[in-house]
Amino acid sequence: MADLKVTLIHSVAHRLPKQRKIVEALGLKRVNHTVVLKNNDAVRGALFKVAHLIKVEEIK
Repeated sequence: MADLKVTLIHSVAHRLPKQRKIVEALGLKRVNHTVVLKNNDAVRGALFKVAHLIKVEEIK
């Protein structure tokens, strides 16, 4: 499986506490911060919960 490049594109201010914790657990700190994550079920589930706040790209 390929890795995923995840970028935070919207602020987590004024979001639900659960969504803030998910963004923090993904390793995203601030707007335009990017991390590379493994593509597995747990990560994809977390990304689905905050899909409106992030941009995801597949890295080969």
